[in-house]
Amino acid sequence: MLPLLTESLNMEAVMKIGIALFLSLVIGVEREIKKKPIGLKTSAVIATFSCLLTIISIEAAYLVPARDDINITMDPLRLSAQIVSGIGFLGAGAILRRDNDNITGLTTAAMIWGSAGIGIAVGAGFYIESFFAVISVMLVIEVVAPFLSRFGPRRLRMKEATCIVIITDKDKIEDLVQYLRKESMEIDHMRIRQFETTQHQYQHELQFKLTALPKKSTSSLYVELTTLPYVESVELVIYP
Repeated sequence: MLPLLTESLNMEAVMKIGIALFLSLVIGVEREIKKKPIGLKTSAVIATFSCLLTIISIEAAYLVPARDDINITMDPLRLSAQIVSGIGFLGAGAILRRDNDNITGLTTAAMIWGSAGIGIAVGAGFYIESFFAVISVMLVIEVVAPFLSRFGPRRLRMKEATCIVIITDKDKIEDLVQYLRKESMEIDHMRIRQFETTQHQYQHELQFKLTALPKKSTSSLYVELTTLPYVESVELVIYP
């Protein structure tokens, strides 16, 4: 039994699965640190089994015996091609739509696809390329992107927020707009709605997207808006 097990054990395949698992842990830990829905376990499962299926696909192509009467040709990466297309349903589950203009989870979905790609690459024997790809992606996510968000062009440094403000006097709507613009904040997609309170008074709800440089904290901006005499209530949702 032991000799049979030794003969069937492919140490190169075990090494490939180990490398794929290690590289997937780098991606998974980065997602876990940022509290993303697809993290360590999912990345490990995707990369490891993608690597396994790639190994099976390659090895199976060469296990088919040759025959003189039939010309049999098999694609060594046939299973890998199905991995690339089949992994899309996991990525789609990570994409969330917050409202009409804000979609989140695209990076996580891409990382899922990338984990499968790492598994396929390692399974096919591209070790150096796999390490280089993981290092390059981590460099962009952890170094380049934060650097540009702090020192890059103005558009990249600006933060977005959804703001809902309730005003008692409709004549003060323009005053609020001018106040925000004076504070170097850009207003986009404003929607105004009038409603009646339980005290039979009319108030006006302003819902808009606010874009500004991160000069003020969320709490300070909230306090400033609530201290305006014509503002009844404020709700802020800041996007990372």
